[in-house]
Amino acid sequence: MRYERIRPAVFLSRPNRFIAHILLDGREEICHVKNTGRCRELLTAGAKIFVQEADNPSRKTKYDLIAVYKKDLLINMDSQVPNKAVQEWLQSGGLFEDIELIKPESKYKNSRFDFYVETGARKIYLEVKGVTLEEGGLVRFPDAPTERGVKHLKELSECLQEGYEAYVIFVVQMADALLFTANERTHREFAQVLRQVWEQGVQVLAFQCAVTPESIAIGQRLPVLL
Repeated sequence: MRYERIRPAVFLSRPNRFIAHILLDGREEICHVKNTGRCRELLTAGAKIFVQEADNPSRKTKYDLIAVYKKDLLINMDSQVPNKAVQEWLQSGGLFEDIELIKPESKYKNSRFDFYVETGARKIYLEVKGVTLEEGGLVRFPDAPTERGVKHLKELSECLQEGYEAYVIFVVQMADALLFTANERTHREFAQVLRQVWEQGVQVLAFQCAVTPESIAIGQRLPVLL
């Protein structure tokens, strides 16, 4: 997954979940934040960031916040990019061989999962979660309570009962991570349900990414601690 029109900038403040004040070429600008998570450990005053200039001149905000440096670690913050990166990775044979069908945003009963995949006799539902919370190489999800995330996990478990395979893939939007685990301190129920559905047969995978200011790609698989 590659970006165009990337510009370096400096983060100043975040008055709400959706916008940030940034310093770009010596001018203060308002930037759209493409991640509604808290990200408090990332968006600190003076942090070096990268923004994408919008190609729509009529937009209220001219820039989107894409990535931020946490010390020497570059972290992609775009919450829309994990699905795009996973789709490219699936199409290249990164997880399954001989894929016959990849259907994004696939409906299952009253649910909608990120992907439905068919390969031979295998029929698979996948849910993708982006991860930006890191501490000493340990990465966690979520960084804020997510009832929607709990719902997705329970619905994936239901798929197993009808003969489907089910995967939840945590896309760690940075390199140099060491271990993934659920963030029980932030949302205990999510951690408990993740453990339960794993025991029932849902595949729980985590992958770190190769990240540059202009790109992100699925990288090495990480150990998962449940």
